[in-house]
Amino acid sequence: MGWKLATIMLFAAAGTAEAKQYELPVTPTTVAWGHYDASAAPVLTVQSGDTVVVHTLLTNSPKGLEGAGLPADQVEPSLRAVFDAVPASARGPGGHILTGPIAIAGAQPGDTLEIRILKIDLAIPYAYNAFGPTTGFLPDDFPYRRIKIVPLDRRRMTGSVAPGVEVPLHPFFGSIGVAPPAPFGRYDSTAPAIHGGNMDNRLLVAGTTLFLPVHAPGALLEVGDGHAAQGNGEVDITALETSLVGTFELVLHKKGAGAAAEAAYPRAETPDAFVAMGYDEDLSNAARKAVRNMIGFLVAAKGMSRDDAYMLVSTAGDVEVTELVDRNKGVHVVLPKRVFTRR
Repeated sequence: MGWKLATIMLFAAAGTAEAKQYELPVTPTTVAWGHYDASAAPVLTVQSGDTVVVHTLLTNSPKGLEGAGLPADQVEPSLRAVFDAVPASARGPGGHILTGPIAIAGAQPGDTLEIRILKIDLAIPYAYNAFGPTTGFLPDDFPYRRIKIVPLDRRRMTGSVAPGVEVPLHPFFGSIGVAPPAPFGRYDSTAPAIHGGNMDNRLLVAGTTLFLPVHAPGALLEVGDGHAAQGNGEVDITALETSLVGTFELVLHKKGAGAAAEAAYPRAETPDAFVAMGYDEDLSNAARKAVRNMIGFLVAAKGMSRDDAYMLVSTAGDVEVTELVDRNKGVHVVLPKRVFTRR
């Protein structure tokens, strides 16, 4: 076992001879700070069908949290370790502290990685929300900086955002992505794109399956930017930002596996709906991509004509703004499965 993997614990998956379960802690040697990169060396390699328990960190510094009023003894030791040990040359261009990359053996460009989100747990009993003078959707209206620590009630699964105001918690990872194509280089973790990444899609909770196209050998999955709760749009640029622990089953589909298993662009499937996504600097173009991607999925996976698929999206699909604040805007189309009366 290599030195980077010395702290990675391996467990036999219950009831399965082949599949294994790994636990990937967050340490200075298991994070990718602010980027996705096709040339990055994996910190863990797994087989298709394996499960990985991934520990992640919120996107803030010990100094920033303490400045917002968080007691020093509540700052995670792992966050201090990462800030102390990761050199400046390994950071950026974005600010997200992502765990990974995780390689899936045999993954090659053109394949699809299916990410089954089995479980998401709160790692700490607090989150924060913040905005600044150059961020968010309304910087002219709020030309100053503010951050608030939000206590999280794990038993009731609520966050107290203001006196007499509680937000129900639905934890998900703002950023789940694979490496982009090699010409992208060290790609900024801020803007979502064809590799997934900082999608900020609140539908990616436990029970949802995410499909990402593979662009580099190994796929190189990275996870982070934990959100305890978020509204569509994420208008002030942050959600209830917190540290999470996610359990993922990773399944590789080789090119040619069939339309239901393949993805040319990030898409998802909840227990009740199909979800197509689109990302672009222009919100209208992001919406066009999402609608076209849903039409393409219906034609390929459901055997519909393009005309009928277009009509179905218009009559039963919901076009929703995922986020407005990450350079590339996000739009997703949600189509309920119940409209299909035969399988």
